[in-house]
Amino acid sequence: MNNIDNILDKSGRVLISGCPEGFDSQILAHRALSGIEPISILHIARDETRLVTLAEELAFFAPGLEVLRFPAWDSVPYDRVSPHGEVVARRVETLSKLAGKKDIGATPFIVITTVSAFLQRVPPKSLFAGAAIDISPGGKVNLDEFTAFLVTNGYHRAETVREPGEYALRGGLIDIFPPGTLEPLRLDLFGDEVEDIRAFDPMTQLTTGKRESLTLIPVSEMTLDATSITRFRTGYRELFGVAGSHDPLYEAISAGRRFDGMEHWLPLFHAEMACLSDYMPKNHALTFDHQAVEARTARLEMIDDYYEARKAMTTTRQAMELTYKPLPPKDLFLDAKEWEALTLGRPVGVFSPFKTPQDTMPEDYRDSVDAGGRGGRDFSQERTRPEANLFDAVSDVIKGEKRPVVITAFSAGARERLTGLLNDHGIEKLVHVENWGDVQSMAPSSAGLAVLPLDTGFRSPQALFISEQDILGQRLARATTRRRKAEDFISEASSLTEGDLVVHVEHGVGRFDGLMTIDAGGAPHDCVQLTYEGGDKLFVPVENIEILSRYGSEGAGRLDKLGGASW
Repeated sequence: MNNIDNILDKSGRVLISGCPEGFDSQILAHRALSGIEPISILHIARDETRLVTLAEELAFFAPGLEVLRFPAWDSVPYDRVSPHGEVVARRVETLSKLAGKKDIGATPFIVITTVSAFLQRVPPKSLFAGAAIDISPGGKVNLDEFTAFLVTNGYHRAETVREPGEYALRGGLIDIFPPGTLEPLRLDLFGDEVEDIRAFDPMTQLTTGKRESLTLIPVSEMTLDATSITRFRTGYRELFGVAGSHDPLYEAISAGRRFDGMEHWLPLFHAEMACLSDYMPKNHALTFDHQAVEARTARLEMIDDYYEARKAMTTTRQAMELTYKPLPPKDLFLDAKEWEALTLGRPVGVFSPFKTPQDTMPEDYRDSVDAGGRGGRDFSQERTRPEANLFDAVSDVIKGEKRPVVITAFSAGARERLTGLLNDHGIEKLVHVENWGDVQSMAPSSAGLAVLPLDTGFRSPQALFISEQDILGQRLARATTRRRKAEDFISEASSLTEGDLVVHVEHGVGRFDGLMTIDAGGAPHDCVQLTYEGGDKLFVPVENIEILSRYGSEGAGRLDKLGGASW
């Protein structure tokens, strides 16, 4: 891949064609580890699904490479709800690591983000630089100062710690779930001395292991100290005039309380805003997914639509609902011109799965290179022809290939099932490959199986990748995250008491009034009963419980109106 190494070593936009998805991850990993400047890369994925897939692919192609994920908020522009705690924790973790890098530019790393996240302005580096607290057994903790740090930096108190950003105080125990940890941690204090730090399962609350240290970083993209509160109050009044007595956002922030959805006024808490590129080394390379520009256009149109809708609501529903005063899009997001300005003066690579002739290269590109990747081998015809033997065709492809063949599965369990299926049809001598190094040690015409989330395979100069969908057809997607979320909520329901607040994905914040059985269609159904503003009731079948989540904000929350426009 020497042509890729050299073409990203100077400023200008380059079209990297012949690069189907999957192969782009291989190129990114190889380029970062090539030792040729720049060795730090910021890659912009189309959407969140691509972001997750890229992270798994990069872990396969370069297990030792530092890859930082920066997702977009999982709330729509100008929402009334805050982004999920796990999303904010991931964002803050990445920003904190970048802000705290002392050798930035000296060691290779890749930051992967999405079009939506790249468009959104972020806090300045100064918010995260030096904002960490290190704690270890034997150290001292002043509980008042410690609690003040947590509140100021976005943590909120909970009865039971289950999600990032939560903490609980129980005598000599402090439970906390900071960003960057897979599990929450429990600090055991004797007086003001830390005796022990243990990780625990958020659902069972049982200890899973000991930790030698803990680094606490902010869990929010804003602080609620005196300076930021004053800055918010001043900026809010300058933009919207004197706040009335029915402005719960202004009242909450003025009192130093967090308010659900306050992140959508993020610029008012900071003297200035930055963009993600400001956290990168000055000489970093910038790369884009195929169709990233089209995704940018669609996102900017969505932002404008939501802004105009909020402005219209402010004038037409002012007497009926609490007013939402939206910030202008330019305060929260980059526009197309600013996006383009960030591509100037640095190497920029744009991936395309298609082979693009040199004479059809767009005018604003300085060069084009064919990376040599092509589409993989699809067995759809063999699956549909009764006279064809699907697995004979797979075997023939492996035997006739002059390079290693990697058959990919979406999970370790799927790999085991696929191995057994192929063995049953006479395809043997299959090896399990865990990373790109294993593939490089394979002989030509040999086959291995890897856990890699490829929807479709691809052919690179070094190997042929065949996905399980290429062989078996479109898989039935399992909503594992939804199922896990439902399991979590069912577990949490046992600790909820009537009157606690929960969030319905479509109808917003409601009051949990217990589980009950109702008759529907002549059959009993177990349901969660929610009450909304005005006493309206909503019954959610337990089989649809994944659409509910705990209300994460501290303090009293406001019920939404069922069928209202505020949510």
